[in-house]
Amino acid sequence: MSCNKVAIEVQNITKSYQLYAKPIDRLRQMFTPKKRTYFKEFTALNDISFKLQKGDCVGVLGHNGAGKSTLLQLITGILTPTSGQIIKKGRVAALLELGAGFNPEFTGKENVYMNASILGLSKREIDEKYEDILKFADIGDFISRPVKTYSSGMYVRLAFSVAVHTDPEILIVDEALAVGDIRFQMKCIKHMEMLKENGTTILFVTHAPEQVQRFCNKALWLDKGIIKTFGSSSLVCDQYRSYMSQGDTPEMPDSKATSTATRIHTYAPAKIISTKLNKQCFSPLELLSLEIEYEVFDEEVTDFLVGAAIYSSKREFIFGPNTYLENVDIPSSKGKHKIKYSVPKLTLLPGEFSMDVGIFCDKGLVTIDYRSMAENFNVESDYFSEGIFYIEHDWEVLS
Repeated sequence: MSCNKVAIEVQNITKSYQLYAKPIDRLRQMFTPKKRTYFKEFTALNDISFKLQKGDCVGVLGHNGAGKSTLLQLITGILTPTSGQIIKKGRVAALLELGAGFNPEFTGKENVYMNASILGLSKREIDEKYEDILKFADIGDFISRPVKTYSSGMYVRLAFSVAVHTDPEILIVDEALAVGDIRFQMKCIKHMEMLKENGTTILFVTHAPEQVQRFCNKALWLDKGIIKTFGSSSLVCDQYRSYMSQGDTPEMPDSKATSTATRIHTYAPAKIISTKLNKQCFSPLELLSLEIEYEVFDEEVTDFLVGAAIYSSKREFIFGPNTYLENVDIPSSKGKHKIKYSVPKLTLLPGEFSMDVGIFCDKGLVTIDYRSMAENFNVESDYFSEGIFYIEHDWEVLS
């Protein structure tokens, strides 16, 4: 990797905090020799190093408390490291905490000019981009009102619009986008795709490895403040899913958790109406078919797709195809539609299973509606074979 192509270089970064049981202990520490301490030290990040090339899109994975947000705050300069250094090449724009950098007493317009100028734009440049920022945020007359009167969704709309319209060479996004409604998430993903195509380096935090695989070329997995794995998104996500499914790790919000949040918005462009399996009890190698009925409320939903996933009784992910990956055209125009998903020979061996069904857009990055355990079924038979799957095979006597 040539040096002139490096966008971010993190060199042996450590970030530690001093945790005091009582406020008075902080004062005592100031007047006490260093050999005696009134605090416990917590290390959020411990001696981590990596390099990102210009144009890399990197998903940052890890359970709560792993150090993801701390890392992004260090890269943006909100926090300073305890030791180590971070080298950045290019203009950085970030969407981290809700409304971070906004003055609640200022109007939306005043905050646009203030934030954009902090990010390095001149007044003339902001004047040229102001109408585009306003159009993308789509908050109407609220742009002239104090930000303290905004809903959480309006905060995100305006903050993201400012960040992406400052022509960033590095864009850093925490999980704040989950607050926006589905249509705005769709708009944001499309804009991030455009930035990625133009060579912007992107880092974003998510709990969903599926998003990372679909959107990123690289992934960084943090665990207890250290880098567990860093590399290609497919490799890291597979390892992360395997680790999280072991059952001795903190519970990980996944795509169905995200969908629960998105379904509360009243302006979803579509919804699942019903699902129906052809039967509830199967024998190995039988036909399984699932009917999925959904309704589209918009005139057309672009990049629309349907997915169906099979899970074991322990919620182990077994198989999850979708219409986008398999280049299947399905109706996405206004109205009710029904499709059928079929497995001609169900190769599962006896056990209890469930199926999740979801409708998405933008390669599956935005969840429109999701039903966890939409259908349950059993596979039963006499002693047939051993394991989870039946794999076609042959035996041959050689001597």
